[in-house]
Amino acid sequence: MSAEEFTLKDKAAIAGVGSTQYYKRGQSVPQLPMELAGKALLTACADAGLTIDDVDGFALYSMGFDTSLFAQWLGIPEVRFSAMISGGGNGSAGSVGLAASAIATGQATCVASIMTLQQAASRFGASFAPRGKPGATYSAPPSPEGNFIQPSGLMGPGNLFAVLAQRHMHLYGTTREAFAEVAISQRANAIRRPTSLQTQPLTLDDYFNARMISDPLCLFDYTMECDGAVAVITVAPDRAKDLAQPPVYVMASANGGAGRWGQAITWMGMPDEYFASSGHRPVAKRAYEMAGIGPSDVDVALLYDHFTPMVIMQLEDYGFCPIGEGGRFVLDGNIRWPDGGLPVNTHGGNLSEAYIIGMTHVKEAVEQLRGTAVNQVQDAEIALVTGGPASLPVSNLILHR
Repeated sequence: MSAEEFTLKDKAAIAGVGSTQYYKRGQSVPQLPMELAGKALLTACADAGLTIDDVDGFALYSMGFDTSLFAQWLGIPEVRFSAMISGGGNGSAGSVGLAASAIATGQATCVASIMTLQQAASRFGASFAPRGKPGATYSAPPSPEGNFIQPSGLMGPGNLFAVLAQRHMHLYGTTREAFAEVAISQRANAIRRPTSLQTQPLTLDDYFNARMISDPLCLFDYTMECDGAVAVITVAPDRAKDLAQPPVYVMASANGGAGRWGQAITWMGMPDEYFASSGHRPVAKRAYEMAGIGPSDVDVALLYDHFTPMVIMQLEDYGFCPIGEGGRFVLDGNIRWPDGGLPVNTHGGNLSEAYIIGMTHVKEAVEQLRGTAVNQVQDAEIALVTGGPASLPVSNLILHR
């Protein structure tokens, strides 16, 4: 079935968004992760003019929690839909697409997409660790894949994405100055937002004087680690029109990717054709087809930014510039707010506002299309949100006002 035969276009709308305060790593204690999630969800309900009794579905991703316990905590009368996209931050945009699918097919009437993150294990021990697990995320049991990559020093995401960045530099002449432009432009956006954890200006000298972590990625190429929660409420369009906020309509959402991309950074078995990419080309094509638009129609892009080079590769994969020219595209000032042709991560992104594994990007897209964003893009009508790059499924979401 093609995107033209089945479409989510205008069959669901985001009615509410909410978040907790964003905390530096470990500083949300003694709150529990589920407590943070509950606070974000109640805030999103209030934003929409709904109550918790209206919620009857959950569309989640990444580090999910027990929806049965969560529903019991909150006193939700009935859960009609509960599902999760696998993977990590690659499912953030797609979780709202999953919610839209539940609404469009009548499986639920009010679906919440939530991310809660608390990373307190290193300071407070296992009792406060997410999911009760002490230690780092990559303290994993041995596996064939791990045994293949770890002897080469590829121990965590930064090491692995550094390889993709090196390949992009080798193939296309991309420079660290382009990575710096992503970090600096997003920091400039974050400084204006009272919610941001990074509030100090970032200069080119600061960037190049920062310690190298995994060549070519330095400190400022990496996302932050922090705590907090964000929730998004999706309902039917007709219902959204009667609620407290202007509806933001779902035009399209796609998740998946090319099968040979597979585990991406933790295996690297993909063809050279798209090794130095974000893995988003197939889902970009499907989303544009479903929405009936092209790259030139997008007014603001909220691109998942766990590492600066992956913003550049997404710009290429979504057709904002030719493959291999992403570095030049950002160095020409195109992603800057307010004067760039395509403002990117106007909230500061994972790099500088807060790392809630991509859900802040959805929240910012909604605010942009409502016209209430701190760094408002003038006359913004269409926003693109992405989840990932990471192992499959990567995802996206196209919204319009």
